[in-house]
Amino acid sequence: MRVITLCGSSKFKEQFEQANAFLTLQGNIVISVAFFEQSEGIEITEDQAELLGNLHFRKIDMSDEIFVIDVDGYKGSSTRREIQYAKEKGKAIRYYSHGEIP
Repeated sequence: MRVITLCGSSKFKEQFEQANAFLTLQGNIVISVAFFEQSEGIEITEDQAELLGNLHFRKIDMSDEIFVIDVDGYKGSSTRREIQYAKEKGKAIRYYSHGEIP
């Protein structure tokens, strides 16, 4: 059993849900984003965005790997920072765009 944190733009809510179900049914513990502010149109302040980013780094710390939701190869600045952080921490990294989800 592995602990996997999902990373990617919150505009990809459907793909996050697919990845969560797929990885959970493989017997993994999946950690996701708190909510989908972009796809749900929720406005957050700059301080809240920074808080969410720091919380996501802690989620990565707790994980064995990250699974990057990069629909059509899209990776925003927050996702790129999370990937870099995971690399620095020696975490395994898998990508949605590499055909992991059927």
